[in-house]
Amino acid sequence: MTEYLTRHHDVVAPVLAFDTDVLADRAEGIWIYDEAGNRYADFACGTAVANLGHNHPAVVAAARAQMDRFIHAGCVFRYESIIRLAEKLRTITPEGIDKFGFANSGAEAVEATVKIAKYITGRQGVITMRGAFHGRTMGSVAYTTSSARYRDGYHPILGSVFVTPYPRPYRWGKTEEESTELALDELNYKFKHEVTPKNIAAFLVEPMQGEGGYYPAPPAFLEALREIADHHGIMLIFDEVQSGFGRTAEWFASEHYAVDPDIIAMGKGIANGLPLSSYGASAEVLDRWPVGAHGTTFGGNPVSCAAAGAVIDTMEGLLPHARELSAHAFERLNKLAVVHDSIGEVRGLGLMIGIELVKDLESREPDADAMAFVSKYALERELIVINCGPDGNVIRFIPPLVTGIDELDTAIDTIDGALTEYETS
Repeated sequence: MTEYLTRHHDVVAPVLAFDTDVLADRAEGIWIYDEAGNRYADFACGTAVANLGHNHPAVVAAARAQMDRFIHAGCVFRYESIIRLAEKLRTITPEGIDKFGFANSGAEAVEATVKIAKYITGRQGVITMRGAFHGRTMGSVAYTTSSARYRDGYHPILGSVFVTPYPRPYRWGKTEEESTELALDELNYKFKHEVTPKNIAAFLVEPMQGEGGYYPAPPAFLEALREIADHHGIMLIFDEVQSGFGRTAEWFASEHYAVDPDIIAMGKGIANGLPLSSYGASAEVLDRWPVGAHGTTFGGNPVSCAAAGAVIDTMEGLLPHARELSAHAFERLNKLAVVHDSIGEVRGLGLMIGIELVKDLESREPDADAMAFVSKYALERELIVINCGPDGNVIRFIPPLVTGIDELDTAIDTIDGALTEYETS
């Protein structure tokens, strides 16, 4: 291990942060294997990407078949896999989303959605939510406030971006209703004191915040944003990069709500590991975005599009299993929360679950040391889990959707053992 780490540090930029020092040799299903033959259950899921598990046969077959035909198009010629994927996306995305563009990463998709909103409305302002993560490019980092460190060294950032609170009932020590009211009051104050609605092109919001701590939006909050957006001609953008493609046991987190966006950003699980992202809106909106107003060389790569088509075909049959896994996981994790004083809250949707670790239940002070202990303990027992939240104290519990009940139980038992040892040490 020392040799490969030395080589790695010698040539790979240290700005790229790795969660473990596991040297992967191959992967299959929920498992990562190192060169020594050790295996690890990947409950980081490639950071919420490998929702179907690693090297899913249907995805590999689709990608390989496309590679045998051709690999790259670069918007020079048209091809079947991008058309077929867009047709499939139309059947699973929220109502009113029926035309699509493609990019390489979630950040690129988010930037495209904002460009659409600005172009269509003729306005320049964007309202984003505190705690959001929308990427780290020079544009998207202006919308990202899950951690101030992502902006260190890059000021001034993009202008006309206005940040308003996202409801966090547990962290604020308030009810869901109180948190929603507070967040909406702050939004109204912003309109009164900082920027009028006529300057705002879009609300950019995650229906379930990811890096910010795995907080599902209260339904009343999204409903209010929809109403305000409609009243003022503001476009509502949902960033479903992390919460899409079965991660919440539905196609998208928005299906848990009675709210549809005007524009949606998608990525991560869309191609189960191949680089691809997408943005969608109504044909009425996207047909007003003229040729050449945006573009890409590698976005919508034929191989990635073929893989994504296989993901959609395969995912449909897995969603019932994902719902079963989710119900079982919440039942067990909520029981752990009764036993362990270091668990402040278990929250989430589907298989996008946050377990917030605290120093004590009364103060709710975040405990990043507990999270670090759990990660190390789990890795030593062949389980990979990673954190989220601005304090790094939330277990990001995101098993592949192909995980078995027994495998899920083993992972939860490992977390139970880690917290037991941590609390008694």
